Amino acid sequence: MQSPAELFAEEVKQADIDHHTPTAGAMIGHIVSNLVVLANKLQLVKWYAKGPQAPVIKQQAAKLLVQAQQQKDQLGTLLVDENLLTPTTTKEFSEYAMLEENGQNKYESAEWQIENLVRDYDTENLFITRAIKLADKEERPVVGQFLIGLLGENNHNIAELQAMLGNDPREGLEEEEL
Repeated sequence: MQSPAELFAEEVKQADIDHHTPTAGAMIGHIVSNLVVLANKLQLVKWYAKGPQAPVIKQQAAKLLVQAQQQKDQLGTLLVDENLLTPTTTKEFSEYAMLEENGQNKYESAEWQIENLVRDYDTENLFITRAIKLADKEERPVVGQFLIGLLGENNHNIAELQAMLGNDPREGLEEEEL
């Protein structure tokens, strides 16, 4: 029987292999890690948004914060159910997250913070669309179905945040792929 240390070392080795040969599981690991960073950023906005629209912005951030935490939990559970690895430590979340956070952002304007969240959801969607394709290729329909729902929720979040800025849903966002 392997020790917990041996099992985790084996997991870290497998995660490294998966990240060098893109798999749905590896791509979802990025999504889970991005959700951790996104939740931190939403918490920052909920605590520090200022200006005449602060109550509305804080309410929206609070709603999205709960959603991000639930999505992370559901996605991690899905990975475990599919016998795939999910990041579980702060080190792994930091290593795999592609979203960036910075404490100085709390001093930015509310509009800047909303625009930043729009870009984060758009970046997250790049990983989700790639993961959907990989899940399809790997014949993981349950994973693909969940990711399609996640993509729809992110698109809705982008549209709502853009509306708060007076923008159309895709205004200012580039069409790019990973």
